[in-house]
Amino acid sequence: MFYEPANGHGLPHDPFKAIVAPRPIGWISSLGADGALNLAPYSFFNAFSTHPHLVWFSSEGRKDSATFAGETGEFVANLVTLDLAEKMNASAVDAPRGTSEFDYAGLTAAPSRLVSVPRVAEAHAALECKVTDILEPKGLSGEPAGVHVVVGEVIGVHIDEAFLTDGLFDIARAKTVSRLGYMDYAAVTQTFAMRRPRWQRD
Repeated sequence: MFYEPANGHGLPHDPFKAIVAPRPIGWISSLGADGALNLAPYSFFNAFSTHPHLVWFSSEGRKDSATFAGETGEFVANLVTLDLAEKMNASAVDAPRGTSEFDYAGLTAAPSRLVSVPRVAEAHAALECKVTDILEPKGLSGEPAGVHVVVGEVIGVHIDEAFLTDGLFDIARAKTVSRLGYMDYAAVTQTFAMRRPRWQRD
């Protein structure tokens, strides 16, 4: 089949997120200027640079995570693994501002090293970030898409050493969780390696 998104797909549910998958989950902790603490998962999240280390998360609508990151210039991206999947999902509750998603999900807020925003103590890895940009992309019409993309430089990395295998972070052992389409998630249970070809050598 072929369809143009502007004209509808004719399927029971939009397949877009199922096609663009799996996607890392940005489990973002943020702190407002008034000290309010927020924790929420974002399915539009990824890294896009290593020099410097840059990550981004995208908020459809200006939700607390984007607002707080803009106010304080900081956020933490916490890793979601299979053992924390249900707690991650609980932190997505549409609670009123001022409600602690940490408490609601039964999680511990641990101090970060270089930013004022707490991290999820139970997470097996976490990225402390300083905001470098907040972008508002436009569609083809030229109108704002109502999306707030928060870009942060990673200035500190926490790793649970129990998940280091020969010095490598073992995502299959950690069972890192990714977002799929619809209500679906996936956990990494195996990986495989492929050597990148080199023109002169191959």
